[in-house]
Amino acid sequence: MWTYPTFLAHRGGGKLAPENTIAALQCGLDHGFHAVEFDVMLARDGVPVVMHDPYLGRTIAGSGNVFDYDAAELVAMDAGSWFGAQFKGEPVPLFTQFVAFCQAHGIWMNIEIKPAPGFEAETGRVVAALTRAMFGLEIARDDPVVPLLSSFSVVALAAARQAAPDVPRALLLDVVPADWREQAIALDAVAIHTNQKNLTPSLARQIKAAGLGLFCYTVNDPGRARELVEWGVDAMCTDRIDLIGPAGPR
Repeated sequence: MWTYPTFLAHRGGGKLAPENTIAALQCGLDHGFHAVEFDVMLARDGVPVVMHDPYLGRTIAGSGNVFDYDAAELVAMDAGSWFGAQFKGEPVPLFTQFVAFCQAHGIWMNIEIKPAPGFEAETGRVVAALTRAMFGLEIARDDPVVPLLSSFSVVALAAARQAAPDVPRALLLDVVPADWREQAIALDAVAIHTNQKNLTPSLARQIKAAGLGLFCYTVNDPGRARELVEWGVDAMCTDRIDLIGPAGPR
């Protein structure tokens, strides 16, 4: 059963701000969103940072992989200029900084564990353990503010389960395979997250009938958002926070 918000701002502010930055979170807030999806991976020194790509060059000037740099080096880099001059100097956030902002502003989090190749188990363990440490009281109270961890990596989710079994998990799948039930059971997942392009009404019904939450990414058309809700989809993230608001299509 899905107990979380229905509409989430993708990577903070969707297409209106540099992704996975504090500025993006503020942009989402300015549009009324108190729910966000974002990505976490490890720097070279094992400190988690909020980034999507495992390499530099797209949202951050430079070259090489994220795990070639310590967290202190990454947070000194400019994660905003690529998007617009007004965001020049916007830093790469630490995971703890990002979570602290969300906690301070009442923003619920879908935290995607996005490990670099070879770092799946370590990333899952670190992110889950830190999440548990920052939400220990809320977890004990079974408070709905507790974040949901998700990942395409079964290894990362298994490590997260071992490190923090009381932090809920969701299995991310681009195309939902025939053994989705078995995978979800093995990970004690509470939800399936999948590409909205590959979902069918029949599959949506099957997932819901299994007692799992159903989340879709990334829905940018208001008409499609309405259709997915009609199919029984519980939640979705969007880049078009100007068209699809926290209560649905505007």
